[in-house]
Amino acid sequence: MRTALRTAVVGVVTAAALTLCGPARATPAGPGVTARILAQTTVGGTDYTLREITVPPGQSTGWHYHDGPLYGVVEQGTLSHFDATCGSDGVYRTGATIREPSGSDHVHIGRNLGDTPLVLEVLYVLPHGSPFSKDAPNPGCAFQ
Repeated sequence: MRTALRTAVVGVVTAAALTLCGPARATPAGPGVTARILAQTTVGGTDYTLREITVPPGQSTGWHYHDGPLYGVVEQGTLSHFDATCGSDGVYRTGATIREPSGSDHVHIGRNLGDTPLVLEVLYVLPHGSPFSKDAPNPGCAFQ
């Protein structure tokens, strides 16, 4: 599945792909959460960006949502995904795929409850110029 996602992305991403490093964007992301851009391009009014996100054991992405859909593959570790009701809406192990819908009505958090780093490869499909994510307050969950 990982090869299929990468092949699809490569078909969309042009030779203008860049490699940059920076923190993942969410509020508040746990210490040590990082992301790097593997490739990106804009087609029409849509930005396509492939990022690798690493979440250390015990940390999270912080509560957030996206202006466009995301498609991901768990490269390493286990992603525990929670929605704004504080309920688990999925546990994704190495090799699993995930799709996150867009919009402020889809606030969520990704957590690494395991003892190894969680590594995700994520394709963002966003309106041109949109941030990777938009911060959202904790909806009242006992965890962050």
